[in-house]
Amino acid sequence: MVENTVDCAVACVNGCVLGDQCPKREYAAATSNFIENTSLDQMLEMAEEALRKKRREPPKWITPDFPE
Repeated sequence: MVENTVDCAVACVNGCVLGDQCPKREYAAATSNFIENTSLDQMLEMAEEALRKKRREPPKWITPDFPE
């Protein structure tokens, strides 16, 4: 197995540079299937529901650890 040394977020902006060796190939197929089989209205409903859930969550506080 070839180890992935490509930073996909940078190198694959205009398309995958690894082709068939891309480790994320299975996700691309699932994404294409989702886009083809889901209406835009359904996608918007899903996004709105996710926002509603996010707003209902209590705030997450981040407290720094100060050295003693």
